[in-house]
Amino acid sequence: MKAGIKKIKLHVKKNDSVVVISGNDRGKSGKVLKVFPQKGRVIVEGVNIRKRHMRPTQSSPQGSIIEREFPIHASNVKKS
Repeated sequence: MKAGIKKIKLHVKKNDSVVVISGNDRGKSGKVLKVFPQKGRVIVEGVNIRKRHMRPTQSSPQGSIIEREFPIHASNVKKS
């Protein structure tokens, strides 16, 4: 483990169903898709949706704008 990064035990795990208790998405519920214990953050299905601009590739020469979930702090969710 890197020096200066403290590992935190979180109260939620992958595939837990949770409810957001604070922030812009308060009241929404979903499944935990990914957990980042070092940062204390989780990605919840359907919560904190952001638009991400993707650069052009061979498969999509125009480029694209995709919507995907971004992490929120683990203290803002509770198990349901």
